[in-house]
Parts: sequence; structure tokens; C-alpha cells
Amino acid sequence: MKSLKLIGLAFGASLALSSAAFAQDVTVAVAGPMTGGESAFGRQMKNGAEMAVADINAAGGVNGKKLALSVEDDACDPKQARSIAEKIAGAKIPFVAGHYCSSSSIPASEAYADGNVLQITPASTNPLFTERKLWNVARVCGRDDQQGLIAAQYIAKNFKGKNIAILNDKTTYGKGLADETKKALNKAGVTEKMYESYNKGDKDFNAIVSRLKRDNIDLVYVGGYHQESGLILRQMRDQGLKTILMAGDALADKEYASITGPAGEGTLFTFGPDPREKPTAKKIVDAFKAKNIDPEGYTLYTYAAMQVWSQAAKKAGTTDAKKVMEAMKAGKWDTVIGPIEYDAKGDIKQLDYVVYKWDAKGGYAEIKGNGT
Repeated sequence: MKSLKLIGLAFGASLALSSAAFAQDVTVAVAGPMTGGESAFGRQMKNGAEMAVADINAAGGVNGKKLALSVEDDACDPKQARSIAEKIAGAKIPFVAGHYCSSSSIPASEAYADGNVLQITPASTNPLFTERKLWNVARVCGRDDQQGLIAAQYIAKNFKGKNIAILNDKTTYGKGLADETKKALNKAGVTEKMYESYNKGDKDFNAIVSRLKRDNIDLVYVGGYHQESGLILRQMRDQGLKTILMAGDALADKEYASITGPAGEGTLFTFGPDPREKPTAKKIVDAFKAKNIDPEGYTLYTYAAMQVWSQAAKKAGTTDAKKVMEAMKAGKWDTVIGPIEYDAKGDIKQLDYVVYKWDAKGGYAEIKGNGT
């Protein structure tokens, strides 16, 4: 009987020790569309965050503690994003890599600010995210006023005298990007022949395609996500239009090609210089490929967000969000996508957008020189 008591005590002690060890972990979060129409990008973010946390832990963790990862799904829904942000803040998680959609990142950021959570978005490009003077926001991607300018420069040079249409899906991201592109185009002396909106989630674009056909549109710029862009492209081809489709960084996933098939050949989009091609990324890219994962789109951007936070937390000697943000803005950080420095708003100083073209085999490559 006595031996059973001793075994019970020993077992209880081991549980207590393991609980104490677990309690010493620092939980960080990744939040994005793990389900829904943009789940391809949620998977990219999850892959990037999981690999980063594993690598950081293998290198000794942060300030002597290992990281644990909480994966949160906002389905690119603003209300769900706000609810997740409140949950993360309530759990006293000091850092979140997220969200993907600007319409999620912006409302979530306010709850994070109130709850002392530092937020680095790998993907939200709407300028408003960093323009509200919140202390806790930053990104490792660029802004729509940057990529809209690059798109406009490309269109003005390569489609001079042609008929241009601009579409948007009414979302914070899509309309914001379309408006920035329109503004830069108009400034360059190009006036679009058609400006139209649709609803995110629409499937039937034949009415819009008929207008594109009637107006002899040579290039249609779409401010929106890859699913609707793919359907617009297919329905254009079904009606015999050879119109070029151009869009933003939301086309940086092979799911676009699975929607369009070979018809997607020639589609253009803007995105940052492909981090997979950078020498700083080779080791990490090889590790992803060993797991049969292509670290495309925002995979490496999410990995970089984790790197920036972990390095700044080490520099600050704490995971306190305000102190880590102070360190972030004062330093220069080596990441998988290259060195990163921040301005006072939380925007990065180094990113340039480039133009990519999809091929018939379901891949895309940078147009060298950009034609801008």
C-alpha cells in the first residue's frame, strides 16, 4: 500500500513538473483564413509559422523559453477576426503573426492594442493598417499604394493607348488596391474606360464580361482575390475575349492556376521579389521542400514575421509587447526574406514590388526589368 502511495506521489510530481515546464512556454499565435475562400493563404501562413517556431525552438527558444504556437481561424471575416483578437488578448499572448485579409487585420489590431498584443501582418497591404498611429502594428509586406504604383507604371508603359478597365470586390483590400492603381494610372495620364465593382463570393461574371467585350477592353485590372479573378478570367475566355487580366498579390498561390487551367497563361500580378529565390532563404526553402511543401506566397513572409519578433524579443530581453515593438523599430533584423528595418508607423523600408506572369503550366515568374 505504501509503495502504491509512493508511486502515486511520484506520478503526481512528474505531472506537476511537466505542467510547470509547459507553463514556462511562451505562446505566440498565427491568425488567418484557415477555412473559407482564402484558406490557401491561411495554409501558407500556418506552414510558415510552424516551421519558424520549430526552428526558433531548435536554436534555444526566446530568452530561455520555448515557443508554443496557437493557430487561429478568422475565415477572412472581420467579426470573427475581432473575436479571435479578443481571445488572444485575453489569453495574454504577446505576439500574433496575422491576419491575411486587411479587412480582418484592421479591426483585430484595435483589440490587440487594447490587450497589449504586438501584431505583425505578413500579408495585409491596405495603408490604413499602419496609418492610425497604433503602437502595436507592423508588417513584413508592402502597401497597396506601393504595388498599385508598380501596376500603374507597367500598364501605362505596356498598354499605352489601349482600353483599360478596373474592377474591385468592395473589400478593404480589393477596393483599396483598385483605387490606388486607378489613382496612379490617372496621374500617369491614363483614364480607364470602365470602373466596376462586384461582390466577393460572386460566381457569375457574364454581365461584367459582356461589358468588357462591348468596350473592347485590352487589359482588366482586378482589385480582389484569386477565386473571383480566376472565374473572371475563365468567363472572359469562354466569351472569346483575349483581354489580359492583371491583379495584385492575392494571386500568389497555385490555386489560381487550378481555377483557370491553361487559360490562366499570361495573367499578370504584382508581388514582392520572390523570397524563394533569395540566398537568405535557401536553407529554409530546402527544409520546406523536404516536407513536400512549396513555400510560395506568404509562407516565408510569415516565417519572417516570427523571426523579427523573436529577434526583437531577445534584444529587448522580454516578451512585453511595447518593449519588443520599441526594439523592433530601433533595429535591423535578418530574416528569410532579407534584412528588415521599420519606420515609425511599422512599415518596412526595403520592399519593392515587381510584376509576375502566369504560364500555361500553372507556374509564375517575374518579368525581368518589369517593363516599368
